[in-house]
Amino acid sequence: MPELPDIVVYMEALEKRINGQTLERVRLASPFLLRTADPPLRAVEGKRVRKLRRIGKRIAIGVQDDLWLVLHLMIAGRLHWRERGVKVSRPRGLAAFDFPNGSLLLTEAGSKKRASLHVVAGEAGLKKLDPGGLEVLGSNLESFAAALTAENHTLKRSLTDPRTFSGIGNAYSDEILFEAQLSPVALTQKLKPDEIKRLFDTTRATLTRWVELLREQTGDGFPEKVTAFRPEMTVHGRYKEPCVRCGAPIQRIRYADNETNYCAKCQTGGRLLADRGLSRLMRSDWPKTLDELEALTVR
Repeated sequence: MPELPDIVVYMEALEKRINGQTLERVRLASPFLLRTADPPLRAVEGKRVRKLRRIGKRIAIGVQDDLWLVLHLMIAGRLHWRERGVKVSRPRGLAAFDFPNGSLLLTEAGSKKRASLHVVAGEAGLKKLDPGGLEVLGSNLESFAAALTAENHTLKRSLTDPRTFSGIGNAYSDEILFEAQLSPVALTQKLKPDEIKRLFDTTRATLTRWVELLREQTGDGFPEKVTAFRPEMTVHGRYKEPCVRCGAPIQRIRYADNETNYCAKCQTGGRLLADRGLSRLMRSDWPKTLDELEALTVR
């Protein structure tokens, strides 16, 4: 799922292309994409784009008369800048937004169509779509600590909960926790003050670094290679690969459509975190340490 760094770069590319342009037409290839009926979709056609705004992982495009198109790309949704009038080809093509200078094409890979488009009016309409998570890059340590410890959850859950923190998802939470050398299953209300500060500093530094890197890679073009797995990442998507810090194999926890990647040596004191699916099968045979895992591998 595109997260804060990806969305920021998407928005910067859109600012250059559609801000001040007239949205001539919206072409829907999938009726399930549109999740609202009032205001009607046709109400935004012929209106000039006035501003763009990020709401968590959503992209909000504001047009005249204080109307907003709000896109949530979910896991597999992606944006592309194409020639005006580009064909919207199913099954991946969901919609096209036509402007005088080109078309913004929305696609979604896979059979589970989760991306969404809302048309809302004014700040009240936007507020209903805002999960309310803290914007870490605009916060201070005190507000970060308050949000983090408001409830007692694992660090992984808290970082990825849009009601707690804005724009952080599965991929960048792995990178943040690795850099902070904290376990993904550590409980938020049990963290020491110095650990909270380290997490705060690392979260800001990691998000800023990735925004700058993606911005540099995109240049003046449009971000076409938006992915949750990038070669520059240290742990996310690197299961079994050597840790860049200590050389130990990267581990993972799998659940539903997501997985958490971590270094046991750097983050959990060498303790392996039980994978729900595999550990349920192995029960007491599930290894508890890297040494035990290595012994199983050698057999």
